[in-house]
Amino acid sequence: MHQPPGNIDLLLATNEWEAKQIILCYERPLRYAVQYEDIAKLHLGFSGILLEQLCDAHVIDSFSDVVDLSKLMREYPAARNIEFLGMGYYHPLFPLIPMDDWKPQIERWKQQAKKLGLNATGFWPPEMGFCMEMIPVLKDTGFKYVIVDSVHVKPKEGRMRNEDIKYRPHIAEYDSAEIVIIPRDRDISNAQESGLDPGWFEREVMHKTEECDGNCLVTTWSDGENGGWFRQMHEPSGFWGHFFAPYMDAVRKGDCPITPVKISEFSEENPPSTYVEVRTGAWNVADTSGYDFSHWEGTEKQKAGIEELWSTSREYHRLGKRLPEIEEHILRAETSCNLFWGDAWVHRIYEDTKIAKELMRKQIGQ
Repeated sequence: MHQPPGNIDLLLATNEWEAKQIILCYERPLRYAVQYEDIAKLHLGFSGILLEQLCDAHVIDSFSDVVDLSKLMREYPAARNIEFLGMGYYHPLFPLIPMDDWKPQIERWKQQAKKLGLNATGFWPPEMGFCMEMIPVLKDTGFKYVIVDSVHVKPKEGRMRNEDIKYRPHIAEYDSAEIVIIPRDRDISNAQESGLDPGWFEREVMHKTEECDGNCLVTTWSDGENGGWFRQMHEPSGFWGHFFAPYMDAVRKGDCPITPVKISEFSEENPPSTYVEVRTGAWNVADTSGYDFSHWEGTEKQKAGIEELWSTSREYHRLGKRLPEIEEHILRAETSCNLFWGDAWVHRIYEDTKIAKELMRKQIGQ
């Protein structure tokens, strides 16, 4: 779940109907979690900047006829069957931003989450952008597991069956730090975002895991507010009414061989012992594979924007001290959306780095 800085207000001003569709995407997970509290298990990640917007007084007032956002933000932490995952505050694509900014992005998210009472033991890397170098920072900031796209997971030694790679937790180690790796099934996750029904889901999961020995963990993850499937105003035709509710009803009746489970609980009950390497990459977007970052750095303007991020960050860190006002603009410039939309949003990087540079010049002149 993510909206770039100021985007909810922008949508309110330019496309109020779309804004209402999106806001309801943040209300439904909690409502359905409560409805199926006895059997449902959900995992959600909210970017820090989205949480900030959902707590903004103007946004709360603007959507008061649609949903009580204050009540929503109070009740989410109390939902015992929802496991929250951490993120970078501004939803950065971590492998493309300076390492010096990784911890500030995560710490700022944790500060916002703490205000709301949200606790997270797992980490969701925005755009599934992951590299092994992130492991020490994730470990240092208190995370026990991280979700990665299964296509990037390789056994550290020897050979491993595809089923054993995709449907079990593993361990990855970098620079003496270890973290649990949770592979995400790419195929079923794609279906989750575009449309599926419980019958297909059951058949697909059982087919994919038929060669697995012991307990298997099938993890799906997708955007939760993009596309008509999640934004469908007629709920019986969307994700929650067409898939999720019938699936939970089948589980509740004992008619489904798939058991919903929290990732943290599964990992504790089935502790991983296999070591893997995770190749640097992201998830698949449009016609790109995610094996590289061509969707985010494929054009000359995107590459120049990334260099602008790095040069501004280097200049800031040479000051040798944390300056929140400057840091905020640098971290905000790293929002993945500035690169995701091709050349159209790259200019937003420069809007923030320009302010950061002006503030640094004033700081140096003091």
